[in-house]
Amino acid sequence: MRIERITLRELKMRLKAPFETSSEVTWDRRVLLVEVGVDGLHGWGEITAAEDPYYNAETTDTAWHITKDFIVPFIIGRTVDRATDIGTLLDPIRGHEMAKAGLENAVWDIEAQQKGIPLAKLLGGTRQEISCGVSIGIQPSISTLVAKIDCELRAGYQRIKLKIKPGKDIEVVAEVRRQYPDITLMVDANSAYRLDQLELLRAFDQYGLLMIEQPLAWDDIYQHSLLQAQLRTPVCLDECIHNPSHAEAAIRLGACRIINIKLGRVGGHTRAKQVHDVSMRHSIPVWCGGMLESGVGRVHNIAMSTLPGFVLPGDVSASQRYWDEDIIEPEVEVGVAGTIRVPMTPGLGYGIRRKRVESLTVRQEHWRA
Repeated sequence: MRIERITLRELKMRLKAPFETSSEVTWDRRVLLVEVGVDGLHGWGEITAAEDPYYNAETTDTAWHITKDFIVPFIIGRTVDRATDIGTLLDPIRGHEMAKAGLENAVWDIEAQQKGIPLAKLLGGTRQEISCGVSIGIQPSISTLVAKIDCELRAGYQRIKLKIKPGKDIEVVAEVRRQYPDITLMVDANSAYRLDQLELLRAFDQYGLLMIEQPLAWDDIYQHSLLQAQLRTPVCLDECIHNPSHAEAAIRLGACRIINIKLGRVGGHTRAKQVHDVSMRHSIPVWCGGMLESGVGRVHNIAMSTLPGFVLPGDVSASQRYWDEDIIEPEVEVGVAGTIRVPMTPGLGYGIRRKRVESLTVRQEHWRA
């Protein structure tokens, strides 16, 4: 595959409602799309960096800079045998996993098209449908939260994730569990707590949670190992797992019992598969996290979630949960059983609505070999 063309676009997309975590509130998404051209085929990837450096160090603007000034010069005009070669070519660039993932995942799309198989099959996926959960941001009141949970449960979602932060945590979880004693429930702290808040974190043990996600610092593994030893609730690591070495270290230290895999955070499908494989060797379940992606990122998540180690419902939900109108066709839909059917056509399995993409684009650059 000779990388003949690369186009980088920024789209402005408004969420249907603001989404609040422990560190930020997001309404307008600045979505970066990477389109790669090879032998008349077009592959698409999404750079899932947030607008601000509150999830990790990458942002929309740093990702644009790194892609334009470093990734494209490394890749344009190069010939690769497989999509996995892209990661090796980009190894001299340290960090910036989300920027790298956008380009690599687009090449995975092209390789699947060339071979005439679905991306999920190319990745080694084994599922014809994936199980779905939802992530609910911090709400202004418990009554508002309960109304949202009702809506999501009626839609069939199999797992509810609540964003929490100090002051909006134990009381909220206690009331939700009182009203929904049997649902699969988890919480996500996005690094909002410290190890010296151990007694507060221990209080979650009484609510039968599936997991507590990344309670401590975004770049910490060791202190999570001290915390996990004190909790019955499984700790899930997210922000601090960037590669298979991090996953191996976290598992061997006993820092977690579950790992969240996000394509952007680990640098694309190649590294995601490696993190998945490490986790499977140690019998650690994994699931797919979300970054408020457009349809392009969402369908890449669907393909990744077909790997056999993804045994827990992920944050891969319907397009209509987030967007009045997505940029893919058909839009991603979740069935009444809380599952998404995996497309069986070559590549991503979804079409790109180019006119919709063009109408949302606020800047773009093109490169040719």
